[in-house]
Amino acid sequence: MTDLASDAKIDFAQVELSYEGFRSLARNPHLSVHGRIGFPDSYRESHEPNIFADIRAKLPALDARQKRILDIGPGCANLPRMLMALCEEQGHELRLIDSPEMLSQLPDAGHVRKHEGAFPGCMARAGIADVQFDAILCYSVLHYMFIETNLFSVVDATVRALAPGGRALFGDIPNLSKRRRFFASEAGHAYHKAYTGKDEAPEVQIFEDATGRIDDSVLLAMMQRAQQAGCDAYLVPQSRDLPMANRRDDLIIGKP
Repeated sequence: MTDLASDAKIDFAQVELSYEGFRSLARNPHLSVHGRIGFPDSYRESHEPNIFADIRAKLPALDARQKRILDIGPGCANLPRMLMALCEEQGHELRLIDSPEMLSQLPDAGHVRKHEGAFPGCMARAGIADVQFDAILCYSVLHYMFIETNLFSVVDATVRALAPGGRALFGDIPNLSKRRRFFASEAGHAYHKAYTGKDEAPEVQIFEDATGRIDDSVLLAMMQRAQQAGCDAYLVPQSRDLPMANRRDDLIIGKP
């Protein structure tokens, strides 16, 4: 069995991660900052400036002045450090929600407040259940929440936490339906052949078991839940220069 807290080499494609699993990864001294958030270095190293640019384009409050920002599950790599620097520059108040093991690896700063625990349950324990935010970021985390949390509760808590005119971005969501569509296409065939070095098309299972995985039905249900609560909701593509844009989606929830 893989020991997430001490193994020097971890095959992330074969490991089922959870909140507790990420706490273990964060303690592993052999892993890079990308490994501690569940990514091989090649998936994040050098891509973070493009990822952050895409986030900024979808959360315009980040480039405004003196706003209140919430980052759910920032991890300990470079994206939260970029966000912290931008928030300091723009005069924002930034709140970070994650495990103590992750948060302890991020620097402290006067404009940053850290809250330990898993969203959304930690909101009440942290005394911020009634605080409203102009921008909420949850990047590459929703698929782990799906395993442990009722996503309608996540949507409900997000809607409550948004200030009027505020916007939430659930980014980098692996979408099983989008993955199927891509690998059934000519572009997907070419991508697969280039990646594997084999002259064969990828196997696409139309009725593949979706247990524990997010697909169109889950994302559309989340959108409808937010809309029924009086918000706008959109499923939008990632920038094409991001490493997994061909099989991941972003979900935006906006409060009028």
